[in-house]
Amino acid sequence: MPAVLRGRVEDPIVAEVGDIRVRRAAQDTLLVEFGPPVLDIELRLRVHGLEAAIAEERVRGVLEMTAGIRSLLIRYDPKIRSAPDLARALTPHFERARTAEPRVASRIVHLPLSWDDPACRAAIDRYVRGVRADAPWCPDNIEFIRRINGLPDRQAVKDIVFGAEYLVMGLGDVYLGAPVATPVDPRHRLVTTKYNPARTWTAENSVGIGGAYLCIYGMEGPGGYQFVGRTLQVWNRHRRGRAFDEHWLLRPFDRIRFHEVSAAELLEMREAFPRGALDIDIEPGVFDHDRHGAFLKEEAAGIASFEARRRAAFAAELEDWNARGVLTFEAEDTDGAAAPAADGDGAAFVASPLAGSVWSVQVRSGQRVEAGDVLFVVESMKAEFEVTAPAAGVVGEVLVSKGQTVRAGQALAAAAA
Repeated sequence: MPAVLRGRVEDPIVAEVGDIRVRRAAQDTLLVEFGPPVLDIELRLRVHGLEAAIAEERVRGVLEMTAGIRSLLIRYDPKIRSAPDLARALTPHFERARTAEPRVASRIVHLPLSWDDPACRAAIDRYVRGVRADAPWCPDNIEFIRRINGLPDRQAVKDIVFGAEYLVMGLGDVYLGAPVATPVDPRHRLVTTKYNPARTWTAENSVGIGGAYLCIYGMEGPGGYQFVGRTLQVWNRHRRGRAFDEHWLLRPFDRIRFHEVSAAELLEMREAFPRGALDIDIEPGVFDHDRHGAFLKEEAAGIASFEARRRAAFAAELEDWNARGVLTFEAEDTDGAAAPAADGDGAAFVASPLAGSVWSVQVRSGQRVEAGDVLFVVESMKAEFEVTAPAAGVVGEVLVSKGQTVRAGQALAAAAA
């Protein structure tokens, strides 16, 4: 019987200071978590205070930090100090981070929003045709948001989105400066489920709600938030225009306010904004935590009523899904090894291994190919997959085109008869 090598297992919890817990996240990373896993602006302010204090002191061994909504990820140099040693050095900062920063710089950024934009509807249509036709949030995400939040009509959803002030809690949610933001007023916090499975395509700068958070997609790609519309670019490669002193438009603790524009107006604005030919209103300001706390106490009854109605509507929605058998989603069982019959006279030659969109077509009808030749590239969930020839032969008919949405197991090309 082979010998079993036993090593010392280190405790994953490095330190605890009040409600702050420090975990090992990797061989060179610590994850500092604050409080319970709930949406609480105070926790985010405490994270910010800790991050600022460590940066100001330039703590030895700390290489970089990434702030989350209630956590701070700290990467350090293990050649300089160990995880326990770093935790001990940071303990005074943890102690001070047990209370929130009372005030923080907070700009008000005014952004145009094309409500229920055609690009969002196109993404929903692709999803219905290629991923999941029976999804409860399709074909109308805004109607779904209305229903699951217990609102009387679509106008009520619109009034909340345009009336809300969204506090940016973090950046990079979906790449390239994408903000994750939540309304300052809890009565504006629309809560949704995310797409299951996720979309394979989302237009750049679509605006959506997932859970209790709003996101502006920084780039084209997949996604799962429920659409409300589309806005301007939040990333500028060349930093053109007065709004971009960095490549990213927004900063943590910015407050986003939307104003409505038509889809045509937004297209014109989107053409001008990246080249610095359009200015947007950005007001300097401060977020006052104590004042916000007083507001929550004053409006406690109204907030509680809104949240109770929202919880009841959410529960009713899930109960309806269960009754209709759509509470969970099971994809068709296919590993792509055996492709379905192709449309036409020939048998399927290759099939898509998973749902996605055709990124490129590298073969033509009548072409001779060898085993292993790349015929198609399918994009799905931020990744590209090559579809190769399983054997040498001649391609009969190419059944798809670039940009087309495909299902898992769908035939992409037929073999020559």
